Amino acid sequence: MPVTASLADQVAVVTIDRAERRNALNLEALEELHAAVVEAVDAGARALVVTGAGGHFCAGADLTELEDVSFTQRLAEVLEHLAAVPVTTVAAVDGACMGLGMQLALACDVRVVDDGARFAVPVAKLGLMVDHWTVDRLARCWGEGAARHLVLTAAVLDADDAWRLGFAQARGGLDVAHELAAGAARLAPLTQAGSKVGFDTHHDNAPEVARYEAAFARAWASEDLTEGRAAFTERRAPRFRGV
Repeated sequence: MPVTASLADQVAVVTIDRAERRNALNLEALEELHAAVVEAVDAGARALVVTGAGGHFCAGADLTELEDVSFTQRLAEVLEHLAAVPVTTVAAVDGACMGLGMQLALACDVRVVDDGARFAVPVAKLGLMVDHWTVDRLARCWGEGAARHLVLTAAVLDADDAWRLGFAQARGGLDVAHELAAGAARLAPLTQAGSKVGFDTHHDNAPEVARYEAAFARAWASEDLTEGRAAFTERRAPRFRGV
């Protein structure tokens, strides 16, 4: 199985396991990754960790098996779905995080980076381009200067760069990523899901703004808000149910 998944205490861990290819993804593995994410959320996961086996996150697309742009079209759908799932997603990154691997990390909400991580978007070495979604996320997560550096010069950046430039929100391995996800899983689901809508809402796009306003209203009318206030008053941990 090129992708494995586990779920415990409302935290799902999805692991790319193609160590012989440094976890580069072909179409089969991409579909398994998507299925694992869908199944985890459907099973009640409140946080999701994406990682790679064998010391690498994902070295990119498996170019030995790609023949046309149909793969990139399916990849865009998978990435947009991962970015939009209504739970907090954490990328646990070590080793190679290149090309498609970078896109996976960009699709997650937060990133935990180990010291051996290396980052690149080497499209200029191949004559390829990434889609605008990726360019936009690169600029937002790395800063425009670093994003241009990665894409236009095929630079390879390291964990210190990721930390210094704000791409990484924590440093460490899978244990740190899991701890971060476990903390997120205990928080208010409607707040998290609605806030994720807000981060991708453009202020001049009326349908997007309306969607965020609906999520805002739902959170303010929720039983979870009542529970959060009661827990604060009673000085106890809240028990959020997502309603």
